[in-house]
Amino acid sequence: MGINNQTPISTSESLISLDIAQALLREEVRNLHKHYGNASLVNMLSMLNFDRQFVRARGIRLWDSDGQDYLDFLGGYGSLNLGHNHPQIIAALQQVNEMPNLLQASMPTMAAALLHNLAVITPGKLKRSFLGNSGAEAVEGALKLARTATERKTFIYCRNSFHGKSFGALSVTGRDKYRKPFDPLLSECVEIPFGDINALRRTLKEHQAAAFIVEPIQGEGGINTPPPGYLPEAARACRESGTLFIVDEIQTGFGRTGAMFACQHENVEPDIMCLAKSLGGGLIPIGAFITTDDIWNKAYGSIEKATLHTSTFGGNTWAATAGVATIEILVKENLAGAAEEKGRYFISGLKVLQKKYPLLQEVRGRGLLIGIELAQPGNVANKATLGVVSKLSNEYLGSMVAVELLNKHRIVTAYTLNNPNVIRLEPPLIVTKEEIDYVLNALEDVLKHHKGFLSFAATSVKTVLSSIRKK
Repeated sequence: MGINNQTPISTSESLISLDIAQALLREEVRNLHKHYGNASLVNMLSMLNFDRQFVRARGIRLWDSDGQDYLDFLGGYGSLNLGHNHPQIIAALQQVNEMPNLLQASMPTMAAALLHNLAVITPGKLKRSFLGNSGAEAVEGALKLARTATERKTFIYCRNSFHGKSFGALSVTGRDKYRKPFDPLLSECVEIPFGDINALRRTLKEHQAAAFIVEPIQGEGGINTPPPGYLPEAARACRESGTLFIVDEIQTGFGRTGAMFACQHENVEPDIMCLAKSLGGGLIPIGAFITTDDIWNKAYGSIEKATLHTSTFGGNTWAATAGVATIEILVKENLAGAAEEKGRYFISGLKVLQKKYPLLQEVRGRGLLIGIELAQPGNVANKATLGVVSKLSNEYLGSMVAVELLNKHRIVTAYTLNNPNVIRLEPPLIVTKEEIDYVLNALEDVLKHHKGFLSFAATSVKTVLSSIRKK
Protein backbone atom coordinates (compact mmCIF):
# COMPACT_ATOMS: atom_id res chain seq x y z
CA MET A 1 0.00 0.00 0.00
CA GLY A 2 1.39 3.42 -0.93
CA ILE A 3 0.75 6.69 -2.68
CA ASN A 4 1.61 7.93 -6.14
CA ASN A 5 5.20 9.09 -5.75
CA GLN A 6 5.20 11.01 -9.03
CA THR A 7 2.81 13.73 -7.87
CA PRO A 8 3.32 15.59 -4.58
CA ILE A 9 0.28 15.46 -2.32
CA SER A 10 -1.54 18.74 -1.74
CA THR A 11 -3.24 19.04 1.63
CA SER A 12 -6.08 20.83 -0.17
CA GLU A 13 -6.76 17.57 -2.05
CA SER A 14 -6.07 14.89 0.53
CA LEU A 15 -4.32 14.23 3.81
CA ILE A 16 -2.10 11.31 4.70
CA SER A 17 -3.70 9.36 7.51
CA LEU A 18 -1.74 7.54 10.18
CA ASP A 19 -2.54 4.18 8.58
CA ILE A 20 -1.36 5.35 5.16
CA ALA A 21 1.74 6.97 6.66
CA GLN A 22 2.79 3.69 8.26
CA ALA A 23 2.42 1.95 4.89
CA LEU A 24 4.51 4.46 2.90
CA LEU A 25 7.28 2.90 0.84
CA ARG A 26 10.90 4.04 0.98
CA GLU A 27 10.65 5.82 -2.35
CA GLU A 28 7.45 7.58 -1.29
CA VAL A 29 9.00 8.75 1.96
CA ARG A 30 11.98 10.16 0.07
CA ASN A 31 9.67 11.90 -2.40
CA LEU A 32 7.63 13.57 0.36
CA HIS A 33 10.76 14.81 2.13
CA LYS A 34 12.10 16.10 -1.17
CA HIS A 35 8.97 18.07 -1.99
CA TYR A 36 8.05 19.37 1.45
CA GLY A 37 11.26 19.30 3.50
CA ASN A 38 14.99 19.83 3.00
CA ALA A 39 15.50 18.67 -0.61
CA SER A 40 19.27 19.27 -0.54
CA LEU A 41 19.63 17.01 2.50
CA VAL A 42 17.51 14.37 0.78
CA ASN A 43 19.79 14.49 -2.26
CA MET A 44 22.91 14.14 -0.13
CA LEU A 45 21.55 11.20 1.88
CA SER A 46 20.21 9.51 -1.24
CA MET A 47 23.55 9.69 -3.07
CA LEU A 48 25.31 7.95 -0.20
CA ASN A 49 22.53 5.39 0.21
CA PHE A 50 21.80 6.84 3.66
CA ASP A 51 18.10 7.17 2.88
CA ARG A 52 17.11 3.75 4.13
CA GLN A 53 13.64 3.41 5.58
CA PHE A 54 13.93 2.07 9.12
CA VAL A 55 10.68 0.52 10.28
CA ARG A 56 11.53 -1.07 13.63
CA ALA A 57 13.92 -0.42 16.51
CA ARG A 58 14.67 -2.02 19.86
CA GLY A 59 17.70 -1.55 22.08
CA ILE A 60 20.78 -1.12 19.91
CA ARG A 61 19.24 -2.69 16.80
CA LEU A 62 17.36 -1.26 13.81
CA TRP A 63 15.48 -2.99 10.98
CA ASP A 64 14.85 -1.51 7.54
CA SER A 65 11.95 -2.04 5.15
CA ASP A 66 13.91 -4.82 3.40
CA GLY A 67 14.15 -6.79 6.65
CA GLN A 68 17.87 -6.17 7.20
CA ASP A 69 19.07 -5.48 10.73
CA TYR A 70 21.67 -2.87 11.78
CA LEU A 71 23.68 -1.89 14.85
CA ASP A 72 23.15 1.71 15.96
CA PHE A 73 26.54 3.10 17.05
CA LEU A 74 25.38 6.68 16.57
CA GLY A 75 22.89 6.56 19.44
CA GLY A 76 20.94 9.67 18.49
CA TYR A 77 24.03 11.87 19.09
CA GLY A 78 23.89 10.84 22.73
CA SER A 79 20.08 10.77 23.03
CA LEU A 80 19.77 7.00 23.21
CA ASN A 81 21.74 6.03 26.31
CA LEU A 82 18.98 3.51 27.07
CA GLY A 83 18.63 2.41 23.45
CA HIS A 84 15.58 2.51 21.20
CA ASN A 85 12.06 2.06 22.56
CA HIS A 86 13.07 0.99 26.04
CA PRO A 87 10.12 -1.06 27.36
CA GLN A 88 10.23 0.53 30.84
CA ILE A 89 10.00 4.04 29.39
CA ILE A 90 7.06 2.99 27.22
CA ALA A 91 5.38 1.35 30.23
CA ALA A 92 5.92 4.51 32.29
CA LEU A 93 4.24 6.63 29.60
CA GLN A 94 1.30 4.25 29.47
CA GLN A 95 1.03 4.50 33.26
CA VAL A 96 0.34 8.26 33.05
CA ASN A 97 -1.73 8.30 29.88
CA GLU A 98 -4.85 9.54 31.68
CA MET A 99 -3.16 12.41 33.51
CA PRO A 100 -3.39 15.90 31.95
CA ASN A 101 -0.32 16.37 29.78
CA LEU A 102 -0.50 20.16 29.35
CA LEU A 103 -2.11 22.30 32.00
CA GLN A 104 -0.18 25.51 32.64
CA ALA A 105 -2.52 26.79 35.36
CA SER A 106 -1.23 24.14 37.75
CA MET A 107 1.90 22.61 39.23
CA PRO A 108 2.34 19.31 37.32
CA THR A 109 2.85 16.23 39.46
CA MET A 110 5.46 14.43 37.36
CA ALA A 111 7.44 17.62 36.82
CA ALA A 112 7.69 17.99 40.60
CA ALA A 113 9.18 14.52 40.88
CA LEU A 114 11.67 15.18 38.07
CA LEU A 115 12.78 18.50 39.57
CA HIS A 116 13.54 16.69 42.85
CA ASN A 117 15.38 13.83 41.15
CA LEU A 118 17.57 16.17 39.12
CA ALA A 119 18.62 17.91 42.31
CA VAL A 120 19.50 14.53 43.85
CA ILE A 121 21.74 13.26 41.02
CA THR A 122 23.53 16.47 40.01
CA PRO A 123 26.74 17.61 41.74
CA GLY A 124 27.33 20.23 44.41
CA LYS A 125 24.68 22.77 45.32
CA LEU A 126 22.72 22.45 42.06
CA LYS A 127 19.08 22.45 43.08
CA ARG A 128 16.62 24.51 41.01
CA SER A 129 15.78 23.40 37.48
CA PHE A 130 13.87 24.82 34.56
CA LEU A 131 12.32 22.20 32.27
CA GLY A 132 12.23 22.88 28.53
CA ASN A 133 12.22 20.88 25.32
CA SER A 134 15.73 20.64 23.84
CA GLY A 135 19.43 21.15 24.36
CA ALA A 136 19.48 24.46 22.53
CA GLU A 137 16.66 25.68 24.77
CA ALA A 138 18.60 24.61 27.84
CA VAL A 139 21.59 26.65 26.66
CA GLU A 140 19.41 29.65 25.86
CA GLY A 141 17.93 29.49 29.35
CA ALA A 142 21.34 29.15 30.96
CA LEU A 143 22.66 32.21 29.11
CA LYS A 144 19.62 34.28 30.08
CA LEU A 145 19.95 33.15 33.69
CA ALA A 146 23.63 34.14 33.77
CA ARG A 147 22.98 37.60 32.36
CA THR A 148 20.16 38.51 34.70
CA ALA A 149 21.83 36.98 37.79
CA THR A 150 25.18 38.73 37.24
CA GLU A 151 23.94 41.88 35.43
CA ARG A 152 26.85 41.36 33.02
CA LYS A 153 26.70 40.88 29.25
CA THR A 154 29.80 39.05 28.00
CA PHE A 155 29.95 35.30 27.39
CA ILE A 156 33.16 33.30 26.96
CA TYR A 157 33.09 30.10 24.92
CA CYS A 158 35.54 27.67 23.32
CA ARG A 159 36.77 27.15 19.78
CA ASN A 160 35.21 24.04 18.19
CA SER A 161 32.45 24.01 20.79
CA PHE A 162 28.88 23.11 19.94
CA HIS A 163 25.96 24.32 22.06
CA GLY A 164 23.09 24.40 19.55
CA LYS A 165 21.82 26.29 16.51
CA SER A 166 19.32 28.77 17.94
CA PHE A 167 20.62 32.36 18.03
CA GLY A 168 21.91 32.46 21.58
CA ALA A 169 23.33 28.94 21.53
CA LEU A 170 24.89 29.56 18.11
CA SER A 171 26.53 32.72 19.43
CA VAL A 172 28.62 30.56 21.78
CA THR A 173 29.23 27.76 19.26
CA GLY A 174 32.73 27.67 17.88
CA ARG A 175 32.51 26.94 14.15
CA ASP A 176 32.13 29.68 11.53
CA LYS A 177 30.36 27.38 9.07
CA TYR A 178 27.26 27.44 11.24
CA ARG A 179 27.63 31.03 12.48
CA LYS A 180 28.44 33.24 9.51
CA PRO A 181 25.20 32.82 7.51
CA PHE A 182 23.29 34.23 10.50
CA ASP A 183 25.49 37.17 11.48
CA PRO A 184 25.14 39.34 13.44
CA LEU A 185 24.67 37.03 16.41
CA LEU A 186 24.74 38.05 20.07
CA SER A 187 27.35 40.72 20.68
CA GLU A 188 30.05 40.45 23.35
CA CYS A 189 30.78 36.75 22.92
CA VAL A 190 34.48 35.93 23.18
CA GLU A 191 36.09 32.75 21.82
CA ILE A 192 39.10 31.09 23.47
CA PRO A 193 40.98 27.81 22.83
CA PHE A 194 39.52 24.73 24.51
CA GLY A 195 41.60 23.34 27.35
CA ASP A 196 43.84 26.42 27.67
CA ILE A 197 43.48 27.62 31.27
CA ASN A 198 45.84 30.58 30.75
CA ALA A 199 43.73 31.85 27.86
CA LEU A 200 40.65 31.67 30.08
CA ARG A 201 42.37 33.54 32.90
CA ARG A 202 43.54 36.31 30.53
CA THR A 203 40.06 36.67 29.07
CA LEU A 204 38.45 36.81 32.51
CA LYS A 205 40.80 39.70 33.38
CA GLU A 206 39.98 41.54 30.15
CA HIS A 207 36.19 41.15 30.37
CA GLN A 208 33.64 41.25 33.13
CA ALA A 209 31.92 38.14 31.84
CA ALA A 210 28.50 36.87 32.84
CA ALA A 211 29.52 33.27 32.17
CA PHE A 212 32.01 30.86 30.68
CA ILE A 213 30.25 27.96 28.93
CA VAL A 214 32.13 24.74 28.22
CA GLU A 215 31.57 21.09 27.35
CA PRO A 216 33.49 18.72 29.65
CA ILE A 217 34.29 16.77 26.47
CA GLN A 218 33.73 18.48 23.13
CA GLY A 219 31.32 16.27 21.19
CA GLU A 220 30.83 17.90 17.80
CA GLY A 221 34.34 19.36 18.00
CA GLY A 222 35.70 15.86 17.48
CA ILE A 223 35.40 14.15 20.90
CA ASN A 224 38.09 16.37 22.40
CA THR A 225 38.99 15.82 26.06
CA PRO A 226 40.61 18.67 28.03
CA PRO A 227 43.90 18.29 29.90
CA PRO A 228 43.58 16.83 33.42
CA GLY A 229 42.78 19.57 35.91
CA TYR A 230 41.43 22.00 33.32
CA LEU A 231 37.80 21.90 34.44
CA PRO A 232 38.51 22.36 38.18
CA GLU A 233 40.90 25.22 37.40
CA ALA A 234 38.36 26.81 35.05
CA ALA A 235 35.67 26.63 37.74
CA ARG A 236 38.03 28.22 40.27
CA ALA A 237 39.08 31.01 37.88
CA CYS A 238 35.46 31.83 37.11
CA ARG A 239 34.46 32.07 40.76
CA GLU A 240 37.42 34.30 41.54
CA SER A 241 36.26 36.72 38.84
CA GLY A 242 32.53 36.62 39.63
CA THR A 243 31.81 34.80 36.35
CA LEU A 244 29.33 31.92 36.34
CA PHE A 245 30.65 28.52 35.24
CA ILE A 246 28.22 26.80 32.86
CA VAL A 247 28.86 23.14 32.05
CA ASP A 248 27.06 21.80 28.98
CA GLU A 249 26.35 18.13 29.74
CA ILE A 250 23.75 17.77 26.98
CA GLN A 251 25.71 15.07 25.16
CA THR A 252 28.01 13.88 27.96
CA GLY A 253 25.39 13.50 30.68
CA PHE A 254 23.40 10.60 32.08
CA GLY A 255 26.16 8.01 32.20
CA ARG A 256 27.64 8.49 28.73
CA THR A 257 31.27 8.97 29.85
CA GLY A 258 31.33 6.50 32.75
CA ALA A 259 29.97 8.88 35.41
CA MET A 260 26.46 10.24 35.74
CA PHE A 261 27.89 13.56 34.52
CA ALA A 262 31.30 14.03 32.91
CA CYS A 263 32.29 16.89 35.22
CA GLN A 264 32.09 14.48 38.15
CA HIS A 265 35.24 12.68 37.00
CA GLU A 266 37.14 15.60 38.55
CA ASN A 267 34.61 16.55 41.23
CA VAL A 268 33.69 19.78 39.43
CA GLU A 269 30.65 21.68 40.71
CA PRO A 270 29.13 23.95 38.03
CA ASP A 271 27.10 27.05 38.76
CA ILE A 272 24.73 26.08 35.96
CA MET A 273 24.42 22.78 34.12
CA CYS A 274 22.64 22.19 30.80
CA LEU A 275 20.89 18.85 30.20
CA ALA A 276 18.87 17.25 27.41
CA LYS A 277 19.19 14.38 24.91
CA SER A 278 19.04 11.14 26.98
CA LEU A 279 16.96 12.75 29.71
CA GLY A 280 13.92 11.84 27.57
CA GLY A 281 14.80 8.15 27.50
CA GLY A 282 15.15 8.23 23.72
CA LEU A 283 11.42 8.78 23.30
CA ILE A 284 10.34 12.26 24.42
CA PRO A 285 12.11 15.59 23.72
CA ILE A 286 13.12 17.31 26.95
CA GLY A 287 15.82 19.73 28.07
CA ALA A 288 16.67 21.41 31.35
CA PHE A 289 19.10 23.71 33.05
CA ILE A 290 19.81 23.47 36.76
CA THR A 291 21.44 25.99 39.09
CA THR A 292 21.91 26.86 42.75
CA ASP A 293 19.41 28.51 45.08
CA ASP A 294 21.48 31.68 45.20
CA ILE A 295 21.79 32.14 41.44
CA TRP A 296 18.14 31.28 40.79
CA ASN A 297 16.94 33.75 43.39
CA LYS A 298 19.06 36.54 41.94
CA ALA A 299 17.50 35.95 38.55
CA TYR A 300 13.91 34.87 39.22
CA GLY A 301 13.42 35.01 42.98
CA SER A 302 10.44 37.32 43.16
CA ILE A 303 6.84 37.37 41.99
CA GLU A 304 7.69 40.14 39.52
CA LYS A 305 10.38 37.96 37.90
CA ALA A 306 8.61 34.59 38.16
CA THR A 307 7.40 34.60 34.54
CA LEU A 308 10.49 36.05 32.85
CA HIS A 309 11.42 32.62 31.44
CA THR A 310 8.66 30.12 30.62
CA SER A 311 7.84 27.35 28.13
CA THR A 312 4.49 26.07 26.86
CA PHE A 313 5.55 22.43 26.66
CA GLY A 314 8.26 22.50 29.32
CA GLY A 315 7.57 20.07 32.16
CA ASN A 316 4.64 18.37 30.45
CA THR A 317 3.57 15.10 32.00
CA TRP A 318 4.89 12.74 29.32
CA ALA A 319 8.30 14.42 29.09
CA ALA A 320 8.72 14.58 32.87
CA THR A 321 7.62 10.95 33.22
CA ALA A 322 10.22 9.90 30.65
CA GLY A 323 12.83 11.81 32.65
CA VAL A 324 11.83 10.19 35.96
CA ALA A 325 11.86 6.71 34.43
CA THR A 326 15.18 7.31 32.66
CA ILE A 327 16.96 8.37 35.84
CA GLU A 328 15.52 5.39 37.71
CA ILE A 329 16.84 2.95 35.09
CA LEU A 330 20.26 4.60 34.92
CA VAL A 331 20.71 4.42 38.69
CA LYS A 332 19.24 0.94 39.27
CA GLU A 333 21.22 -0.67 36.46
CA ASN A 334 24.40 1.37 37.08
CA LEU A 335 24.67 2.14 33.38
CA ALA A 336 27.36 4.74 34.05
CA GLY A 337 29.55 1.96 35.45
CA ALA A 338 28.72 -0.20 32.43
CA ALA A 339 29.72 2.64 30.11
CA GLU A 340 33.05 3.01 31.89
CA GLU A 341 33.84 -0.72 31.62
CA LYS A 342 32.68 -1.17 28.02
CA GLY A 343 34.30 2.10 26.99
CA ARG A 344 37.69 0.91 28.23
CA TYR A 345 37.19 -2.33 26.31
CA PHE A 346 36.17 -0.51 23.13
CA ILE A 347 38.97 2.07 23.27
CA SER A 348 41.53 -0.67 23.91
CA GLY A 349 40.36 -2.52 20.79
CA LEU A 350 40.44 0.65 18.72
CA LYS A 351 44.01 1.40 19.82
CA VAL A 352 45.06 -2.05 18.63
CA LEU A 353 43.68 -1.11 15.21
CA GLN A 354 45.44 2.26 15.39
CA LYS A 355 48.81 0.51 15.71
CA LYS A 356 48.07 -1.69 12.68
CA TYR A 357 46.55 0.86 10.29
CA PRO A 358 48.11 4.31 9.72
CA LEU A 359 44.81 5.66 8.38
CA LEU A 360 43.44 5.51 11.93
CA GLN A 361 45.41 8.44 13.29
CA GLU A 362 43.98 8.89 16.79
CA VAL A 363 41.52 7.33 19.22
CA ARG A 364 40.10 9.52 21.98
CA GLY A 365 37.16 9.83 24.33
CA ARG A 366 35.85 8.55 27.62
CA GLY A 367 33.31 5.88 28.44
CA LEU A 368 31.11 5.33 25.40
CA LEU A 369 31.73 8.77 23.91
CA ILE A 370 34.51 7.86 21.47
CA GLY A 371 36.00 9.51 18.40
CA ILE A 372 38.42 8.10 15.84
CA GLU A 373 40.31 10.65 13.76
CA LEU A 374 41.45 9.69 10.28
CA ALA A 375 44.85 10.57 8.81
CA GLN A 376 45.10 13.21 6.09
CA PRO A 377 46.77 12.59 2.69
CA GLY A 378 50.55 12.84 2.45
CA ASN A 379 52.42 15.85 1.10
CA VAL A 380 52.97 14.34 -2.35
CA ALA A 381 49.27 13.86 -3.10
CA ASN A 382 48.46 17.22 -1.57
CA LYS A 383 51.06 19.15 -3.57
CA ALA A 384 50.13 17.37 -6.78
CA THR A 385 46.53 18.54 -6.43
CA LEU A 386 47.32 22.02 -5.05
CA GLY A 387 45.73 21.13 -1.72
CA VAL A 388 42.44 19.93 -3.21
CA VAL A 389 42.83 16.34 -1.96
CA SER A 390 43.59 17.51 1.56
CA LYS A 391 40.58 19.82 1.63
CA LEU A 392 38.22 17.15 0.29
CA SER A 393 39.64 14.55 2.65
CA ASN A 394 39.16 16.80 5.68
CA GLU A 395 35.50 17.38 4.81
CA TYR A 396 34.45 14.01 3.39
CA LEU A 397 36.71 11.16 4.52
CA GLY A 398 34.71 10.64 7.70
CA SER A 399 31.45 10.37 5.78
CA MET A 400 33.04 7.91 3.34
CA VAL A 401 34.08 5.62 6.20
CA ALA A 402 30.56 5.90 7.63
CA VAL A 403 29.15 4.92 4.22
CA GLU A 404 31.37 1.82 4.13
CA LEU A 405 30.33 0.79 7.63
CA LEU A 406 26.66 1.24 6.77
CA ASN A 407 26.55 -0.30 3.30
CA LYS A 408 28.98 -3.16 3.87
CA HIS A 409 28.51 -3.98 7.56
CA ARG A 410 25.12 -2.45 8.46
CA ILE A 411 26.53 -0.25 11.24
CA VAL A 412 25.08 3.24 11.73
CA THR A 413 27.69 5.91 12.55
CA ALA A 414 28.39 9.52 11.56
CA TYR A 415 31.10 12.16 11.68
CA THR A 416 31.21 15.01 14.19
CA LEU A 417 29.76 18.32 12.97
CA ASN A 418 32.72 20.59 13.75
CA ASN A 419 35.34 18.06 12.68
CA PRO A 420 34.04 15.91 9.79
CA ASN A 421 37.31 13.95 9.82
CA VAL A 422 36.30 12.27 13.09
CA ILE A 423 33.94 9.30 13.24
CA ARG A 424 31.85 9.26 16.40
CA LEU A 425 31.06 6.00 18.18
CA GLU A 426 28.22 6.52 20.69
CA PRO A 427 26.28 3.30 21.10
CA PRO A 428 23.56 2.97 23.73
CA LEU A 429 25.01 2.16 27.15
CA ILE A 430 23.33 -1.24 27.00
CA VAL A 431 25.68 -2.34 24.18
CA THR A 432 27.33 -5.76 24.64
CA LYS A 433 31.00 -6.64 24.20
CA GLU A 434 29.96 -8.97 21.36
CA GLU A 435 28.42 -6.02 19.52
CA ILE A 436 31.54 -3.94 20.16
CA ASP A 437 33.64 -6.80 18.74
CA TYR A 438 31.49 -6.85 15.62
CA VAL A 439 32.16 -3.14 15.07
CA LEU A 440 35.89 -3.56 15.70
CA ASN A 441 36.04 -6.36 13.12
CA ALA A 442 34.04 -4.32 10.63
CA LEU A 443 36.27 -1.30 11.09
CA GLU A 444 39.35 -3.48 10.58
CA ASP A 445 37.84 -4.80 7.36
CA VAL A 446 37.29 -1.24 6.13
CA LEU A 447 40.80 -0.10 7.10
CA LYS A 448 42.39 -3.22 5.59
CA HIS A 449 40.90 -2.57 2.17
CA HIS A 450 41.50 1.19 1.99
CA LYS A 451 44.78 3.05 2.33
CA GLY A 452 43.49 6.60 2.20
CA PHE A 453 41.15 9.22 0.80
CA LEU A 454 41.55 8.34 -2.91
CA SER A 455 40.69 4.70 -2.27
CA PHE A 456 37.56 5.68 -0.32
CA ALA A 457 36.66 8.23 -2.99
CA ALA A 458 36.66 5.55 -5.68
CA THR A 459 34.35 3.37 -3.59
CA SER A 460 32.07 6.31 -2.83
CA VAL A 461 31.73 7.12 -6.55
CA LYS A 462 30.57 3.55 -7.13
CA THR A 463 28.04 3.93 -4.29
CA VAL A 464 26.70 7.19 -5.73
CA LEU A 465 26.40 5.75 -9.26
CA SER A 466 24.69 2.64 -7.92
CA SER A 467 22.26 4.77 -5.89
CA ILE A 468 21.43 6.92 -8.91
CA ARG A 469 20.78 3.86 -11.08
CA LYS A 470 18.41 2.41 -8.45
CA LYS A 471 16.47 5.67 -8.17
